[in-house]
Amino acid sequence: MKPAELATCDRSVPLDVVVTGLPSDAHTWNLVFIQLLLEDLGHEVINLGSCVPHDEIVESCVKHQPDLLVVSSVNGHGFNDAKPLIAGLRSRPELDALPAVIGGKLGVSGDGQEEQARDLMAAGFNAVFQEGVELASFEAFVGSLHREVAR
Repeated sequence: MKPAELATCDRSVPLDVVVTGLPSDAHTWNLVFIQLLLEDLGHEVINLGSCVPHDEIVESCVKHQPDLLVVSSVNGHGFNDAKPLIAGLRSRPELDALPAVIGGKLGVSGDGQEEQARDLMAAGFNAVFQEGVELASFEAFVGSLHREVAR
């Protein structure tokens, strides 16, 4: 989907979105950026912040029952931190169908990005947005989910 097409997405039903960092990642600017982007698109955001333990993320999702979980990583350890998180999320019946995405710098070397994305999708993430992917692809994913919820 091209940026011009994104402007035509139906935004009549906002999503409730939880945005979070991972336990080893202390970066916050990325979380604020994602929050502002999602709010600009008309969605409601709960930003858990950085260095959030896996169980706290899972329990926050149980409590808030969001329409989407967005996980962001900047420190390059996202790939390793994400697998236990998604396993914990998918082990909860009430969260099994929750759309969950991860993005950012997921590895320290930049090698094997396609394999990492496949592994994370196989583990239970609905989408992976690696460093260097255009923002429009994330917006398109959120927009397509938005249209599904609005039906």
